[in-house]
Amino acid sequence: MKPTLFLLAAGMGSRYGGLKQLDGLGPNGETIMDYSIYDAIHAGFGKLVFVIRKDFEQDFREKIISKYEGHIPCELVFQALDALPEGFSCPEGRTKPWGTNHAVMMGEGAINEPFAVINCDDFYGRESYRVMADFLSALPEGSKNTYSMVGFRIGNTLSESGTVSRGLCSTDENQLLTSVVERTKIERRDGEVKYIDDNGEWTATPETTPVSMNFWGFTPDYFEYSKEFFKSFLSDPKNMENLKSEFFIPLMVDKLIKENTATVKVLDTTSKWFGVTYPEDRQGVVDKIKALIDAGEYPNKLF
Repeated sequence: MKPTLFLLAAGMGSRYGGLKQLDGLGPNGETIMDYSIYDAIHAGFGKLVFVIRKDFEQDFREKIISKYEGHIPCELVFQALDALPEGFSCPEGRTKPWGTNHAVMMGEGAINEPFAVINCDDFYGRESYRVMADFLSALPEGSKNTYSMVGFRIGNTLSESGTVSRGLCSTDENQLLTSVVERTKIERRDGEVKYIDDNGEWTATPETTPVSMNFWGFTPDYFEYSKEFFKSFLSDPKNMENLKSEFFIPLMVDKLIKENTATVKVLDTTSKWFGVTYPEDRQGVVDKIKALIDAGEYPNKLF
């Protein structure tokens, strides 16, 4: 069974000020998401599922889904503030979505096979889709608790416009994830990749240190774990009182690893990640895409 690609697009409308401003970075107005989907199809993914907000369904179908439907099956699911377990209600005044793992939970009714989760506005590169598709496709039917994550080499994920935040990963001798530590200020300084440590000091880390860029591989049992842990998350008063608290994927993954419930294989990739972290990054992304087209990695027109 071919794996599914699950694209987190629920924040798209607000982040871009509406779909009309979905940024075209390729020569024919292609978005980063267009390149992701092109790479996923060629890597062997068999279906796309997008999680979006219900209020821009029509816009999304007309402007986005229509491009892909002739190439790969597509489904939509919806993230909403009131999509909560029985017995819980949305706190008054909350407008922020419940986070990336809540968005993943919305896919339960649409996904019955191994699946990968990505951000829709990150350029992950062709090889990252290949290593993930190979891992998911090789899982025996009915597999559970055997997950994965694309571990990008930190030196391939930096911005030339300023510091970035990344989840630095530790692994054991089998390349299984043991921890992810979020570092909020990382940049290349004096020819080395460095981050601000807990003492406020700049600390060097190897160029090949794996980092999480929110490219995960799961099997459908992950939905059940998420539903149960989300109830615990909502039962914590501080998460209900803080109107910006979020149920993130690493929070769920960390719990499953620490309990020895699941393993997460860190898949090495030489792909270079890029995205528009700062407005000044935009032209650099346009140039990088053009260079990939000039090198024959992508056709001039994708779809």
